Amino acid sequence: MSDTMNAIVITKFGGPDVLEHRLVPKPTVGIGEVLIAVRAFGLNHAEMHMRKGEWDEWNPVTGLECVGVVEACPGGEFEPGQIVVGVMGGLGRNRPGGYGEFAAVPATNVIAVQTNLPWDQLAAIPEIYITVWSCLFTVLDLQPGENLLIRGATSTLGQAAVNLAVNAGARVTATTRRHERFESLRKMGAAETIIEQAGLDRVHSVEFDKVLNLIGNRVLLESINLTRSGGRMLQAGWLGGLDAVSDFNPMLQMKPGVHFSLFHGKVLGNPDFLFSRIPLQRIVQQIENGEWDARPTHVFDHQDIRKAHQILDSGDAGGKIVVKRC
Repeated sequence: MSDTMNAIVITKFGGPDVLEHRLVPKPTVGIGEVLIAVRAFGLNHAEMHMRKGEWDEWNPVTGLECVGVVEACPGGEFEPGQIVVGVMGGLGRNRPGGYGEFAAVPATNVIAVQTNLPWDQLAAIPEIYITVWSCLFTVLDLQPGENLLIRGATSTLGQAAVNLAVNAGARVTATTRRHERFESLRKMGAAETIIEQAGLDRVHSVEFDKVLNLIGNRVLLESINLTRSGGRMLQAGWLGGLDAVSDFNPMLQMKPGVHFSLFHGKVLGNPDFLFSRIPLQRIVQQIENGEWDARPTHVFDHQDIRKAHQILDSGDAGGKIVVKRC
């Protein structure tokens, strides 16, 4: 068996053209790890920032997630040949990620699924739905009947959040930059759709029980202002860029009584965010049954990774971008 593999590698910081196909060492696994033969992987905005040199951690073989089959599992947590998903656990950061032909993933960050979905459709699900489920139900503790504001609802995370929140019985208000996306959000079950804009707290007087901010620092303070006292506001995305909040003075600017949290996907699989709590099999089944539309908007062969990153850079993907190896 070869000790090398094909991988997409960040050769230097820059645009999509810095991604190259190279032979690299094949990962080895020990007890507590799973070697996955990667069949497909979804693209994530963090990988764009890693490629540009804008992220705190990165690996030349990036990729925060993958789907495939178990090649080896020394600890016996999974059987060879099982269909699995691997998400985070250092993937693409402190260990080679899903852009490789094989990925070594901590067993705590792997979930086996039974599904007939093709690889490209399965690859559109894991990171998005695992992250959003953790945000809504572990951090925000979303309850039936609560008013939830989702800022950036037509992003991949936002659409998954609408699906999960509506399914849980919450009343969802969704924001988007585009009027033409209103109808699709309403069909997904959003009770109200509004245009995403700066100063939303001044034009929308309703206070929400829970707020999921996927726009980022640019609207952090006004998202807090839109949350009722005793409510929760969670920031879990940076669609508006990575710039810090300038001249931030909490005493003068933050609304009292609001619980503010930050979520970063690197904690997935940790004791506070165990994969065993996440009903991924049920989520996959609902998608497979046609209850939710989680199909990727763009699918590329791994040889076309630069084209995939061009779409990622544009910000106009309109959904999940997936790269397949078979």
